Amino acid sequence: MVRTGRTRVRRVWWWRWRRNPLRRRSDRLEAWLVLATWTLALLGGLFAGAGAAAGMDDDLAARRAALHTVSAVLVEKADRTATVTEDGSDETVWAKVRWTSLDGSTHTGLTRVAPGTAAGASVTVWTDRQGALVRAPLTAAEAQLQSVLTGALVAAGTGAVVFGGGYWARLRLDRRRLRDWETEWARVAPSGGRT
Repeated sequence: MVRTGRTRVRRVWWWRWRRNPLRRRSDRLEAWLVLATWTLALLGGLFAGAGAAAGMDDDLAARRAALHTVSAVLVEKADRTATVTEDGSDETVWAKVRWTSLDGSTHTGLTRVAPGTAAGASVTVWTDRQGALVRAPLTAAEAQLQSVLTGALVAAGTGAVVFGGGYWARLRLDRRRLRDWETEWARVAPSGGRT
């Protein structure tokens, strides 16, 4: 029961599903529309999120499998002063290194090393199948977190799109009901209710 001022209003749950002589065809249609919207939003979001997470996990695993570590040698001494980022997490400097790829060819490039590392020191770098330097792949924990976040974002986005579509359909249904009501009112009271 809900009290509004002095009047007691009894709330009737599931009224669109019950037999009622005042229930219109559009009320039944709206009930089915709401049920379909919720079902599609929840199940569609769940399946889309799970699929996106699995796809991201497979993609990151394929990237990790395509990369490998190679031992490289510093060509020149690294700078002593590191440029620290705003969050203070990166205390490395760029330095030139030389490495031999799997096909036996020698390459040079820039990578991040500890400040002040001497020339000739050995460092580990990540390369792709062509022997080019690449960033280190995500760790297993980072990859799992990225997959979960991607799945959650896709699930929420899918649910939002379905809810938006259901909301739009209900607005169209409300407009149709208002047009029907206006037509009926014009038939019953042609003078607009004025006597």
